[in-house]
Amino acid sequence: MALHKVEITGINTSEIKVLKHEENMKLFKKLKEGDKTAKDKLVNGNLKLVLSIIQKFNNSKFNMDDLFQIGTVGLIKAVDNFDLSHGVRFSTYAVPLILGEVKRYIRDNNPIRVSRSLKDLAYKILQYKEQYTLLYGIPPKDADIAKELNIEEYEIPYALDSLKDPMSIFEPIYNDGGDPIYLMDQIADKKEKNMDKDALISIRKAFNKIKEREKNVLISRFIVGRTQMEIANDLGISQAQVSRIEKSAINNVKKLIK
Repeated sequence: MALHKVEITGINTSEIKVLKHEENMKLFKKLKEGDKTAKDKLVNGNLKLVLSIIQKFNNSKFNMDDLFQIGTVGLIKAVDNFDLSHGVRFSTYAVPLILGEVKRYIRDNNPIRVSRSLKDLAYKILQYKEQYTLLYGIPPKDADIAKELNIEEYEIPYALDSLKDPMSIFEPIYNDGGDPIYLMDQIADKKEKNMDKDALISIRKAFNKIKEREKNVLISRFIVGRTQMEIANDLGISQAQVSRIEKSAINNVKKLIK
């Protein structure tokens, strides 16, 4: 399949043409009849779908030009495989494929190492969500995913979080108008002012030795950036309990790196 190389740098994305539903359907009929120009028109007329999806990654470490082209690969796959007999809008069919390509690219280039079992579970969740959405036109609820994969609902956000773009330990995690607080401030030994590679290695080893639940809370809080209330809702516990787990996890990491 020939790829359409799309440049996003230096172009006015607001000038990109957007095809209406009726125009898409007419072009797909022409494509089915053998019109070789229809595919290019469909791809170029639906690039706004790609833009809408990659906007959420605008503040990530990934280059937007790269994400745009990766998303366009998903768009091309959607054009190639769309079936008019499905009776759904092209955008409904294309969005999961575009998002899937972008997430796979980010997943494969994610420097955070997580357990293989957690990643495997995340892939299964994404695969089921994609298949379900393509079949029914709407994403499945967590309860549906849990039932299908025979897992607990609270495992779903943790698994999916393992594929998200990580936050640097030197990024501020809280700022009330004064000096910002960094993740490293929470787990580092305050007696040692200079952080070196040995200290980072010690923290990483300690992090892998604490309880799985404590580790998941720290990942959700300080790497993914979730609030205690969001985590509490996922786990079905109180915010106070999440706070205790978080405090215990930080103390255990400190003990292990002394």
